[in-house]
Amino acid sequence: MAREKRPANGGNVTADDVAAAAGVSRWTVGRAFRKDASISSKARQKVMMAAESLGYVPDLRAASLASDRSNLVALLIDDFANPHKLVMMERLTRILRRTGWDILLVNTLDKDDAGHAFLNANQRRVDAVILIGIQFDDDVVDAALHARRFHKLIIFARDSKNPNTISIAVDDIHAMKEIANYVHERGYRKPMFLAGPRTHSAHLLRKETFVDYWQQHFGAEPETEAVVAYDPALAAEIVTKALVGRPRDQMPDIIVCENDALAMGAIDVIRHKLGLRIPDDIAVTGFDDVPGAASPNYRLTTYRQPLTAMAEYLVEVLESDEDNNLDRKFLGTLIPRESA
Repeated sequence: MAREKRPANGGNVTADDVAAAAGVSRWTVGRAFRKDASISSKARQKVMMAAESLGYVPDLRAASLASDRSNLVALLIDDFANPHKLVMMERLTRILRRTGWDILLVNTLDKDDAGHAFLNANQRRVDAVILIGIQFDDDVVDAALHARRFHKLIIFARDSKNPNTISIAVDDIHAMKEIANYVHERGYRKPMFLAGPRTHSAHLLRKETFVDYWQQHFGAEPETEAVVAYDPALAAEIVTKALVGRPRDQMPDIIVCENDALAMGAIDVIRHKLGLRIPDDIAVTGFDDVPGAASPNYRLTTYRQPLTAMAEYLVEVLESDEDNNLDRKFLGTLIPRESA
């Protein structure tokens, strides 16, 4: 008699049922669902066809308990006013899922919430925690490292000097030197640098690099302003306070922004509150090349991070048995547009 097909929800279907339907051992069924297992493509296909027919879903939690890997990573992210965070999240989750990694996504609201998120990651038995944000200072990172059960703590898109973390980031120093040279070559001589929030453990080196490089090579100290978050509206407030009512001959001729979110806020103020032209009166540069940067409203000169290459390297780090000497910096690409 033909074997009766089980319910589509797979609630009562076991690995033994799949093994019988596929004509293989239960051991082979288990290996077919392990990404790193040695198994022939023919055997894996037979198991997958039988599993689909029966509606079988493996118990991933039980499988992870039987090994030292769960193939689950926690992605802690904040600062959603910054459009680049959404781009990074999309790229990371797509490449992680494509390579067999599942993601626990946590939106960390503030520094205290970040601590709870680390605790949650510990309880969920994740293989690694990936930080993408500005709220993970030294105290939070040290506490997470002290109490962790996960194997690796990865700082993505920021530089970290903590020896117990792994940093995967664009080379900010190289990027800002390239931007400074670009700005100078095009005749700008009075730059203002618009920086984002200052952090300690996971830090951007863009403001320091630009200011120091401009002083050393061009003999003047750029004016600087800072915004407490990567938010276009907050950037607009700071630029408004800095420039509204200032005599024209004391205006900067270019605003170099730490990222595109700040640049977009600056452009809105220059056009709509100051009534000035971009780039004729004040030029603007950004960093990240978010999707809106190329829109007709901004046409923003910016610096594109190689997110795909960075995400693919992150997968290499996750799958590596090594824990040391895994930091890596990547070179991006300057994208000239009409804003500068």
